[in-house]
Amino acid sequence: MLDMLVAGGGYVGLAVAVAVKQAAPHLKVEVVEAAPAGAWEKDERASAIIAAATRMLEVFGVWDEIAPDAQPINRMIVTDSRTSDPVRPVFLTFEGEADEGRPFAHMIPNVTIVRALRGVAERLGISIRHGFSVTGFVTESTRCTVSRSDGSVIETRLLVACDGVRSKLRDMAGIRTVTWDYGQSGIVATVAHERPHEGVAEEHFLPSGPFAILPLTDNRSSLVWTERTPEAERLVASDDLVFEEELQRRFGHKLGELRLVGGRRAFPLGLTLARAFVAPRFALAGDAAHGIHPISGQGLNLGFKDVAALAETVVEADRLGLDIGALNVLERYQSWRRFDTFRMGVTTDVLNRLFSNDITPIRIARDFGLGIVDRLPRLKGYFVDQAAGKTGEGGPKLLAGQAI
Repeated sequence: MLDMLVAGGGYVGLAVAVAVKQAAPHLKVEVVEAAPAGAWEKDERASAIIAAATRMLEVFGVWDEIAPDAQPINRMIVTDSRTSDPVRPVFLTFEGEADEGRPFAHMIPNVTIVRALRGVAERLGISIRHGFSVTGFVTESTRCTVSRSDGSVIETRLLVACDGVRSKLRDMAGIRTVTWDYGQSGIVATVAHERPHEGVAEEHFLPSGPFAILPLTDNRSSLVWTERTPEAERLVASDDLVFEEELQRRFGHKLGELRLVGGRRAFPLGLTLARAFVAPRFALAGDAAHGIHPISGQGLNLGFKDVAALAETVVEADRLGLDIGALNVLERYQSWRRFDTFRMGVTTDVLNRLFSNDITPIRIARDFGLGIVDRLPRLKGYFVDQAAGKTGEGGPKLLAGQAI
């Protein structure tokens, strides 16, 4: 019988398996991933990783492997304008460090993160089975009996669902969600440019939605470009010339000529918040527990916070001789994470609704608010701390760079 079965072999699923196995090597941990082996290598996206998450990756022993591909975000600027505006005034600027010598965030290719986590998982002896999905499970008093897509059945004390925002396991567990569609899609692409970005990230609030320019290594930038879904579908389907022309209008000319690197994809945007994170012998983590708007760049980081909290809950319960799948044990994880997730979901929802419009009185009010924040150093410092993931006392140890 397994101690923990993780359904989903992305960065969150791998990270929770690694965190538990590293702290409690005697526990039997397995990861099942529905995608075929090697599918993760085709992911061209990059993610913003906050300082707290890099501390956790240091504890895992993989940060030195990731660091060469990690671009520090040294500064972030926020503008509010229209696409046709010749000048985009800067209303808000964030800069600073989470700790001495540690920027508040890095941009890292998803492939780099998954490769490093897979490597440490294999070194720890965690089995990663590709081409398998969980097709059903039955919860009993002391175990969870899990059926897999190859017809096999396995028992585990705890099943962790990291199977994405449309989680089938969440539905099987009877956990309901708060869900709505924004009618927007996020276009994700990578561009190379003539001039260096100097580690500056930009968030341009345009009437159709935020247009984020996030710095990567080698004079490249990652784009998260929000448009109404019909327009996003048109842009993704257009030829490179049309796409790059529309892109240049939004990107501007400060970094010189742009060149599209790799492909481009559009992802529908919505809000999904699970009403519960746990059930007997069952826990949600990552996008299976929460899918939020990318306006804050916190989606993956919420998942890494789940990892730190769930792993600490499981490992400490095991050390005390408790049943790691018992509901009263798992409720500690839920209490740790649910409020923070709800707060972030509401924040991103309000920001998206506030800035994704061109109503003049609202524009005036929000620009005034941004200007006020920019003139209050202590308030800006608070926002930088939040962006870096500082948890203070009582937060999960991994996010503070401490082993469980």
